[in-house]
Formats: sequence, structure tokens, C-alpha cells
Amino acid sequence: MATYTPPLRDMQFVMHELLNVTDELKMLPRHADIDADTLNAVLEEGGKFAAEVLAPLNLSGDMEGCTLDKATHEVRTPLGFKDAYAQYVQGGWPALSGDPAYGGQGLPLVVNQCFYEMMNSANQAWTMYPGLSHGAYECLHAHGTEAQKATYLPKLTSGEWTGTMCLTEPHCGTDLGMLRTKAEPVAGAPEGTYKLTGQKIFISAGEHDLAANIIHLVLARLPDAPVGSKGISLFVVPKFLVNADGSVGERNPIFCSALEHKMGIHGNATCQMMLDGATGTLVGQPHKGLAAMFVMMNAARLGVGNQSLGLTEMAYQKAVVYAKDRIQMRSLSGPKSPEKAADPIIVHPDVRKMLLTARAYAEGGRALAIYTALLIDKELSTDDEDERKEAADLVALLTPIIKAFFTDNGWLATSHCLQVFGGHGYIREWGMEQLVRDARINMIYEGTNTIQSLDLLGRKVLGDNGAKLKKFGRLVQTFVEDEGTNEDMQEFINPLADLGDKITKLTTELGMKAFQNPDEVGGAAVDYLRVAGHLVFAYFWARMAKIALEKKDSGDPFYTAKLHTARFYFAKLLPETAGLIRTARSGVAPLLAMDEALF
Repeated sequence: MATYTPPLRDMQFVMHELLNVTDELKMLPRHADIDADTLNAVLEEGGKFAAEVLAPLNLSGDMEGCTLDKATHEVRTPLGFKDAYAQYVQGGWPALSGDPAYGGQGLPLVVNQCFYEMMNSANQAWTMYPGLSHGAYECLHAHGTEAQKATYLPKLTSGEWTGTMCLTEPHCGTDLGMLRTKAEPVAGAPEGTYKLTGQKIFISAGEHDLAANIIHLVLARLPDAPVGSKGISLFVVPKFLVNADGSVGERNPIFCSALEHKMGIHGNATCQMMLDGATGTLVGQPHKGLAAMFVMMNAARLGVGNQSLGLTEMAYQKAVVYAKDRIQMRSLSGPKSPEKAADPIIVHPDVRKMLLTARAYAEGGRALAIYTALLIDKELSTDDEDERKEAADLVALLTPIIKAFFTDNGWLATSHCLQVFGGHGYIREWGMEQLVRDARINMIYEGTNTIQSLDLLGRKVLGDNGAKLKKFGRLVQTFVEDEGTNEDMQEFINPLADLGDKITKLTTELGMKAFQNPDEVGGAAVDYLRVAGHLVFAYFWARMAKIALEKKDSGDPFYTAKLHTARFYFAKLLPETAGLIRTARSGVAPLLAMDEALF
């Protein structure tokens, strides 16, 4: 049965050959002393933690799940999870990219991105516990008071405490303007102190036994709040109140009342949370909580994309090992292993198609994920305002693509890799059906993929008349012009340039339609995001193909495999965009013409 092998060689290729991250980072004052050896050494150790500590707990954690003691409201995580978290904290992993002012190591987010990909491959359910803490940290770092930062950030940075985001309520998911949780000011208490009452559901890692305290970021309404999303405030509500000396104090009445019985990620506690007069302090300005929470939500959306990237890689690794070992039938062109009773199934074209689909989506996704992490490093660290704005705009454009395109691809790739196993893929002991179940949630939470598509087309593209899209388009155009006369690159450059032209025309057409009927955005958005995702992947695959072509005679099989995978992507996956463009152009009429009564 396959074990997990951290894809360090491909990560190093993306960082050092494709993106030249050390040169880019050295231009930022915060990372002027960074070097490739440090990045590689940290990730090598991180890979060992993922492969040796987390991966062995994935199947057992899924089978055991979490247990709620209804009398005490305490949740016990699967066997081994708590010890793994203790090793994670002891190794200093929570502090990798944290601010040194609060105990962080100050390493670039590029490192954290790669480390979390490996942990997600090894054990997504476990990784969600510390993963949510990063969003809570970023939110408080950006919007917390000095007192809140001093109280919570050092503990979140060290991993002694973990964090959550409490948004969803039984009657509202994405439409947070409908939420009902109340926050009442406390007479005689320090300014900004409130008592919160209400119910939240689907709270990942809302209760567990891994850390000494859990810091909940909760959306609620003040008594004078206007209706809708403009009346939402944000509060930090710890599981245990914090004493003046920073130690854990008395229990705060925010409790897990039930665990959700889920299709996947059984090792992560998805909680229904009750707030019964829980003490919380206001984060940011009254009624401006949604804007503050978006710091955490955007971090979570990138994190969810990374989860599916990790699952795609793990599914591919398992399926390749199986396909090389499993013998079944003969090759249509004649026996390839005549000494055996049948040929390994990897000789069959469609098996290879499924494997290469997963590989192409994993390697393309890795390039985009690391590129986006580098953009965030620039946004947070540069002294150049123009560079900061450029990076922020590209991150805003790419965030819904990473969340939705990666998770759609992850669902497709894990399903394909399960198919490689045939009937054995449907059996628990091989671990494939777990990957499929775990992958399915990623398309739903942190804003469904339809919401991401509406955000991309409606807000990020049409909302600024295509300004952000044009910024990425200029990257594509520059590369096309630079390589336009390179005969060896035509198989990659021509389809990339063609898709760039087509998405420009499609965007203009949809903008005109939306001006007449806003529902046209809803009818085209999902197809549009997938086309945009392919444009981004095609750009990175073309760049990777250029490097592989230059080094194809080096004797290193890595470049040979990279070139083959690039050719597969352009020949077999990118053509999907033709049908997507056609359906996006078909308009909203086929969706809305039928009367509701006929459904």
C-alpha cells in the first residue's frame, strides 16, 4: 500500500527554476537574508513530519472520528492526533511565517504554503485544526487592538492555542446578512466587552483536545445594528477567558452542543456551537465585522484550495503505485510484460489519461499556489506602494480561482484515481474512497464554488471593468511575445495566446449582457471561472515547458516527465475550454425559461 512521498523536487523546481523566489524575496526588507538552502532544509523536515507523523494517522483517524461528551461538551479527537499536535508545536511549525514581534520565525509565506500542501496530502482532517489558526492570526494581526494582539497572537503563533471562525448559522450560510447572534454590551466592564448569545453551525475545529485554549472569531449583531450585512460586528471569544497575566482562566459559555455526522473529514470535529452569554471583545469597528472577517475568509479560501491540491497529489501517488503493480488484460498493441499473466494496467491509454490528469492538475496547481504565496509575501513586505497594489490585485483575482478551480480539479482527480483501482478503490483499506469523500467538502465550504465564480466574474472582473484581469493578461501577453518566434514553443504558445484572446472577447460579451440583465452573470459564472482557471494553468504550464525544453538533454528524467505532462495538459485538458466558452455564451434563458411549477 502506497505511502506519502513529499514532492520536494517539484517544489524546488517551482521555487528556484520557475519563480526564482529567493531573488524575488531578497528584494523585500523582511526577507533580505533568505537563501535557497534554508527554504529547502525547512521543507525537507516539514515533509518528514507530514509523511512520518501525519500520514499514518489518516486512515485510522477517518475510521475512529471524533467523540463528543455531551455532559462536559468536550470533544476527543482520534487516537494519535493529540500527540501529533504536540510534536507539531514542539517542532516550532506553527510559527514558521509568523511575525517575529509575536514569537514567529518570520519565514516567507512561500514556505508555509509548501508545508501545508504536504500536511494536507498526508492528513487533511488533522491539518484543519492548526490551519484555521492561521486565519485567526491574520485577522487579529490586521484588525485587533493592541491588547488583543498582545493577548492572543503569541499563543496562536506558538500553537499553544488554536483559532476558529464562527460565521454560519442554521438559517444562513453564505448570506451572512441574515445572521441573528446577538452581542450585548456589558455594563461596568472595559469598553468593547460584550455578552454573545446565539447558535453557530458547521464550525470546523470548534472544539477539540489538542490545545489549551480555542480562540473563536464570531460574527454577531450589536443592539443598534442596521439590517443586513452592514450590521455585522466581529468579536474574539475564547473558550477559556484569559487572566491578566496571560494564563487560562474560567470557562466561557461557548460550547459544542453537537458534532455533525459528515460524509468525509471524519477526523476533524465539525461542531454546532452554542453561545449562552459568552464574553467577547469587539474586533475592529462596530458594524464593520464582515470586512475584518474577510481577512480570515480569504486566507481560508486559499487554504481550502491547498487542501484539494494536497489530496490531488496524494491520490496520484497512490494510483501510480497501484497501476504499475496491478496486472489486468493485455495492451491492445501487444503484450508489454509477456513473462506475466497480464500487463500492468499502466499500459492502457485511459489509465494513463486518468493518472496524467491528476498529475497535471497537481503540478499546475502547485505552481499557481506558490506564485500566489509569493505575491502575498510581496503585498505584506514591500515598501513600494505600486508593487503592493499590483500584488494585492493579482491575489484578489486569483483567490476565487484557487479555491474553486483547485477543488473542482481535486474532486475530478481523486475520482479518476479511485477509478484506477477499480473495485479496490471502493474499499476502505486502500484509502482512495476516503480521499474522494474528503475532497468533496472542499467544493462547498468557505463559499461554494458557485459563490467563488460569481465573485470572480461579477466583482473581480466586471466590477472593475477588467482591470485586474488585464494585469494578469499582460503577464500572458509578455510571455507570448517573448516566445512567439521560438519554434519549439509553438505547441504551447499558440493555444495560450488563442485562449487569452477568447477570454477577452468572452468577458466583453458577458459584460454587455450583464448590463442588460444581471442574471446573465449567474448563468455564465461557473463556466467562466473554469475557463479563467485554464488560462492561468496554461500560462504556468507553458513557462514550465520552456524550462523543461531547455533542460531536456540534461539527463535528468524530471525534465522529461515535466515536458510530457505539459504536452498532455495542452492536448487533453485545455481543449475543455471550447465547450465551456460555448455554454457560457448560451446565456441564462435555458436556465430560467421554465416556470418554477414545472420543476
